[in-house]
Amino acid sequence: MTARRRTTKAWFTLGLRGMAMGAADLVPGVSGGTVAFIAGIYEELLDTLGGLGMGTLTCLFREGPVTAWKRYNLGFLLALVMGIGLSVVLLAGALHHLLLHHPVRLWSFFFGLVAASVPFMLRDIPRGAFKAPVLGALVLGASVAWWLTGLPPLMQGNHPAFLFAAGAVAICAMILPGISGSFILVILGAYAAVIGALKSFDLVRIVAFASGALAGLLGFSKGLGWVFRRHRETAMALLSGFLIGSLRKLWPWKENVEALFVHSDGRVEYLQVNISPALHPTPEVGLAIACMVMGAIMVTGLGALAQRSDRNAEHQHG
Repeated sequence: MTARRRTTKAWFTLGLRGMAMGAADLVPGVSGGTVAFIAGIYEELLDTLGGLGMGTLTCLFREGPVTAWKRYNLGFLLALVMGIGLSVVLLAGALHHLLLHHPVRLWSFFFGLVAASVPFMLRDIPRGAFKAPVLGALVLGASVAWWLTGLPPLMQGNHPAFLFAAGAVAICAMILPGISGSFILVILGAYAAVIGALKSFDLVRIVAFASGALAGLLGFSKGLGWVFRRHRETAMALLSGFLIGSLRKLWPWKENVEALFVHSDGRVEYLQVNISPALHPTPEVGLAIACMVMGAIMVTGLGALAQRSDRNAEHQHG
């Protein structure tokens, strides 16, 4: 994919979108893919990732870094990665604090964000396209996400081959709206092993996980990009279904049923079930609703920013 021409302001806003993606990926249950779609960069992200491969390396060595940079839209990826990395550095501590001490407010914010995202995705499907295949994809996506987010976390497996497979699966989830890569790692029983490997700088396991993530990312993005180009309405319906089903995980009022294991940072992982606000010891219903509204407002702002960027891009190309 050839790089799009962007102004300095456009590059800056792209970095901000990367930061928003990073903040979303830090919370188990929320996907950076959701933010990417709302922000209007999802399909460019898929096309850019899908275009990477051995041809990129060949171009780099034969035609030079400048040609490879432009031809494969590497500036776009760098801006996003820098934004995501900055978000992880700046917000990881704050989000960890909110998860521990104000979970209802944090989950409410992301519940509102994801719930308000569904209409943004569905509006991209023409009304006349809502027929059996598209409706079936919507129901399938919602059912799969609902089932996945109800699975209990596990604690097993740290073999490099297992971590390679876990990395491939988790990274695929991370670029799908509505499905969290970090939550998939918890379900697979690889979360603690990955965090432990990073903390102890276990190069064998880090490389195994990173290699799996890279293989999964390149392969999956190519497949998903192909589906988008040929069956866009069905793909949009499936991804919208993922968002709807993920609301099960994001329901703010939860009850700890059973302690499963302790993470390397001392945080206890519990088996949780959703409950009514009336049964929660600190329901904070008013604050929860306010946080949901804030999440919805953020979605509206990101959507408006995406539309404005698209109009500016069309004007420049025109």
